[in-house]
Amino acid sequence: MGRLARKKQHKGDKPLKEKYRTKRKTKDLDQIHEDLLPRNAPGILNQDVDYDKPGAAQYYCIHCARYFINNTALTDHFKTKPHKRRIKSLQIEPYTQEEADRAAGMGSYKKPKVVKVETQPLKEDMDVVDLPT
Repeated sequence: MGRLARKKQHKGDKPLKEKYRTKRKTKDLDQIHEDLLPRNAPGILNQDVDYDKPGAAQYYCIHCARYFINNTALTDHFKTKPHKRRIKSLQIEPYTQEEADRAAGMGSYKKPKVVKVETQPLKEDMDVVDLPT
């Protein structure tokens, strides 16, 4: 057995890293853009009670695709850096097939549009607005 044959005979922790990387996978930005559309957002924000999810699936951040245990945890999450970073990354228009075609030389370059994304309203705020006067 030569010197090179003795090296690199172990896997190390690479398979474990790959397993855990895919285990914690969250929604991609284009999937979240799809959730933010006006026809999809109300159904996602007003989910049925599901006791298998944190907070019975009643406190959900649509931008980060995360469930929270109560309203306080959700409002505290809105003030955190990861939420603000996610809001900023969602402001760029998602990558489309048309953009891929333009990059391949089948059209001219267009700068991605800026999409206006704001933090979702809280359920208490929505109830106050929806009250008939």
